[in-house]
Amino acid sequence: MFTGIIEGLGTIKEIQPAGQGKRFTVEADLVLDHTKIGDSIAVSGACLTAVAIDGKRFNVDVSPETLAKTTLGKAKIGERVNLERALRLSDRLDGHLVSGHIDGMGVVKQKKPEGNAVVVTIGIAESLARYIIVKGSVAVDGISLTVNNCGRDSFEVSIIPHTARLTTIGFKNIGAPVNIETDMIGKYVERFVTEKRHPDNNDTGESSIDMQLLAKTGFI
Repeated sequence: MFTGIIEGLGTIKEIQPAGQGKRFTVEADLVLDHTKIGDSIAVSGACLTAVAIDGKRFNVDVSPETLAKTTLGKAKIGERVNLERALRLSDRLDGHLVSGHIDGMGVVKQKKPEGNAVVVTIGIAESLARYIIVKGSVAVDGISLTVNNCGRDSFEVSIIPHTARLTTIGFKNIGAPVNIETDMIGKYVERFVTEKRHPDNNDTGESSIDMQLLAKTGFI
């Protein structure tokens, strides 16, 4: 589990075949103190396992599924990536709960200066947009951000100078792909609302939670 508060950047130094997947060697800008083999590290938002550590360098194995569903599938040597090590129970939760399980990819559509910030518009599939709400949380390349506005196939976030300076979002160009993880709370709520009762329970197969129940209990 992660927070979406990026610890630092890293650089992809090597990409080697590993069965049907790949093995990445990443050199971190930060000191990897107390990090050991088997620990989880989010690389541009994707939760990966450190299989070797040598100073500031670490190796991770990237599965075919991760290569297909994230920007790591087209990553190149020399590419800069966001890094965050797994949350400890004693840590302060400054961002939001991020699993590191990427839901899909988006693309940077627009960057517009606004005051001291830059408003970034990111295009996404409608299947992802349903989980994004105004003032809700979203992870973009692992960065915890607040949604300013959203539509059927895009959303906007404001990038302050601090975030632009310390993460890859500051130098992403128009057309650049990004990893998207929507807020897990929305996905759980949808599952609870739409899940059918077990047919052995002598019910009609209707959802156990419907709009009538939500209205009756004061949720809507």
